Amino acid sequence: MKINKLTKIMVDIMFYGGIVCVALVPFLAKLINASYGYEGVKMIAFTLMLFFSGVCAVYILFNLKQMYKTLIGGNPFVKKNTACLKRMAVACGIITLIYVIKCFWMFSWATAVIVRVFSVGGLFCLTLKNIFETAIEYKQENDLTI
Repeated sequence: MKINKLTKIMVDIMFYGGIVCVALVPFLAKLINASYGYEGVKMIAFTLMLFFSGVCAVYILFNLKQMYKTLIGGNPFVKKNTACLKRMAVACGIITLIYVIKCFWMFSWATAVIVRVFSVGGLFCLTLKNIFETAIEYKQENDLTI
């Protein structure tokens, strides 16, 4: 149980830190421009990409926070968690799409890694959602039997 609480604390820190980072993206755009020399449309596109992928990442963490509430409460196999996993998969898909598009106009190996990580993360969330749905069915059958 200690690992669950420790992980929840880490997710909370990342969630609130993520909100701060997303809020600072427009202000950090000037620093990015100074470091990489992006100008005009390229700078606007890069800033929007960072902002929307950051929003999706914070949304993933928000859903993880929701799931940890049920885990610490002792009942993780509920429909609410399958919905959270589905939403997390969609957010992973959006991040993947954002970075696939980025590959066409500003390729980097880090971008390719991000595409792979979030596409696998989205598939993992969908698989876990299916496992949770099966566990919920078994749990409901068991509750009806007793």
